[in-house]
Amino acid sequence: MRHNKSGRKLNRNSTHRKAMFKNMARAVFTHETIRTTEAKAKELRGVVDGLITMALKNDLHARRQAFKVLGNHKLVQHLFDNVGPRYAGGQGGYTRIVKLANVRAGDAAPMVIFELTKLAEKKAEAAPSEAPKAEAKAEEVAEKPAKVAKPKAAKPKVDKPKADKPKAAPKAPKAKKKAVA
Repeated sequence: MRHNKSGRKLNRNSTHRKAMFKNMARAVFTHETIRTTEAKAKELRGVVDGLITMALKNDLHARRQAFKVLGNHKLVQHLFDNVGPRYAGGQGGYTRIVKLANVRAGDAAPMVIFELTKLAEKKAEAAPSEAPKAEAKAEEVAEKPAKVAKPKAAKPKVDKPKADKPKAAPKAPKAKKKAVA
């Protein structure tokens, strides 16, 4: 019996399940949105929310615990410096699961999009805030004479004579064996 045994097994052993959730958590913090099955997403929610809660603590012990899951110092730094501060002052609700209409073609598993609720701002939105700096750089560039790229000279093509290959002699027809009666 499974008394007090929480969590889905997902038809995997414990080490495979643990590795799968680590990989999926890495993908979530790298891309901020992934496509997976509904059952996996519901289980992944606990892993990702726990990591973001660690990022809100922002101490050395939390960083070391996050490294145990993510296994990459740059991802841990991204989590604590970029993702964690987005959720400062919040009480959970860090992830969102959006169900897709179509099921997976191979086994008809219900598919979802798993994403962080507060996605990173796009670079296009960040560009207007840096517009004065860009204008100043544009003026500096305008003062300098523009460099003109020289066109590359085309190399003349040399026609190599094709070597005449000797034609293979036609094969002689095989002699048919006579049936012995």
